[in-house]
Amino acid sequence: MEVVEAGHQPDTAHALRLGPACRAPVAALRPADSPRTTGEDPEHVRLLAESEDELPPIIVHRGTMRVVDGMHRLKAAVLRGDREITVRFFEGSPDEAFVLAVRSNTGHGLPLSAADRRAAAVRILESHPQWSDRAVATAAGLAARTVAALRSRIPAPAPAPAPHGGTDTGAPWQHRVGRDGRARPLDSSEGRRLAGRLITDAPDASLRTIAQQAGISPGTVRDVRDRLRRGEDPVPLRVLTAAPPPERARDDAHTVVRLAPPGERRTALADSLHRDPSLRLSETGRLLLRMLQVRTLPPAQWERIISTVPAHSTGMLSAAAAECAEAWQQFAARMERRRCAGE
Repeated sequence: MEVVEAGHQPDTAHALRLGPACRAPVAALRPADSPRTTGEDPEHVRLLAESEDELPPIIVHRGTMRVVDGMHRLKAAVLRGDREITVRFFEGSPDEAFVLAVRSNTGHGLPLSAADRRAAAVRILESHPQWSDRAVATAAGLAARTVAALRSRIPAPAPAPAPHGGTDTGAPWQHRVGRDGRARPLDSSEGRRLAGRLITDAPDASLRTIAQQAGISPGTVRDVRDRLRRGEDPVPLRVLTAAPPPERARDDAHTVVRLAPPGERRTALADSLHRDPSLRLSETGRLLLRMLQVRTLPPAQWERIISTVPAHSTGMLSAAAAECAEAWQQFAARMERRRCAGE
């Protein structure tokens, strides 16, 4: 059996396995678990049926006999009256088969629509929550920031055990697997604080030694060391607000924001900004504060709004909200780069 590498795409086996090309009865195949929400394009099927060229093998999930990639080719074969079609069988789980279907449909043939790619990304996030935003984005043909915005609207999965062979000691699995298959901690704040203590106790220790002890990368250790030299907290504000560590007393301006639930964090941040006279006394600052105020509604208000949206508008509003979230992600990234440049 041939091993087709997944382009460093993480999955259970870190590779997608396909058998050799063979012939299979058309009647034995089942419709695809397709990422196409609108189904196949009849005109594309007709063009394929009229083609005299030999069509590439379709991919079929052996466990279910569902088509993974090639529904247009299968329907073209049916239209021509063919009893058999060339296939390659995929050995893997149904979830892996769906990921392969998405990757195949974003890499060749009739491309997926933007809505189909977003819907596929949400499904992959639900079946593979440990994958990084960039890994999911590669599979779905989206930008990583778009996947991050989609992930923020999905309830967090229940804690799972640490990956097999990891160094965890029974704590919940809080890692993300990147495109290279490597697991990285989701929240680096505790590792940063441990690295800060290790650097203080052994300032001559190498970055790699401290990284191994703290469970973070040497590059993160270097950043911690530089921050300590400047007299700063080893954990940047972006880490504190994005993934708060366990509660602890901290006498600083971010304690309430960091320890509050997400909805309250947004309100606390907005209230703090509203007290800034440099924003309140400028036209662009007041515009920014008004934009933030709309996005800091309490959860109950959001629920009332959602319940009143007519069914025929939900798809369009979902797409518009995703685009707005992406714009705010870009805005946040530019603010962070500006903050870092001023340090």
